Amino acid sequence: MSRAEQVFHRLIVWLLFIILALPLVATFLYAISSEWSNTILPEGYSLTWFIQLWSDGRFLTALGHSLLICFGALLFSLVLVLPAMFVIAYYYPRLDAVMNVLILIPFAVPPVVSSVGLLQLYSSSPLMLTGTPWILIGCYFTLALPFIYRAIANNMQAINLKELIDAAHLLGASTWQAALFVVLPNLRKGVLIAVLLSFSFLIGEFVFANLLVGNRYETLQVYLYNMRNGSGHFTSALVISYFFVVLLVTWLANALNPERGRS
Repeated sequence: MSRAEQVFHRLIVWLLFIILALPLVATFLYAISSEWSNTILPEGYSLTWFIQLWSDGRFLTALGHSLLICFGALLFSLVLVLPAMFVIAYYYPRLDAVMNVLILIPFAVPPVVSSVGLLQLYSSSPLMLTGTPWILIGCYFTLALPFIYRAIANNMQAINLKELIDAAHLLGASTWQAALFVVLPNLRKGVLIAVLLSFSFLIGEFVFANLLVGNRYETLQVYLYNMRNGSGHFTSALVISYFFVVLLVTWLANALNPERGRS
């Protein structure tokens, strides 16, 4: 590759980065501005809106609700999906094509339509789950399933699952010992990618949270919707804080990844 091509590629990358970062920078500037009307840059700067936001108990509660629901749904998904994927990949590999279709079903039905059906099913006995976090954990499980299944399935194909387990058998391990102590550690990268993709999607989900739970178990997106008529500076600070939370979780996941330190 010539030097001119390298410069051109870097220019394209930086141009794309600027286009993606510009809305966030503008939102951040508006969040810390004391006044911004007729000038290109704010006329004054203040952290008042961030202080007001992070001292608001309602915001902290909504953030805690969102994190609890997201991590609860992800934990539930991993506990159910990982064993099922292992069985499919090792014993019934032909079912992978069927699963690739089934995991897309949650996205085939619009969230509003799904919410109406769930309201009719779970608003009366014996399972009255509407208005509780449990119904959101169940919904988010179905939404996270495609991300989790596809990311881990790709990782399973990359490590040659059958050969790895057969090698463990030769060393005297049972199938489940091989799955737990040999296969699972090699799936860390796929699990990490699945969790990060799912978390970034789930924490921004609004339709199910608003229709099925609403203010009875207010999440971060419902809180943002309820504050839409307030100050634009405040909502801008909320959007930047939301982005910061996602960025922080991503950074922590990468920092805790043991493969990162060996690369």
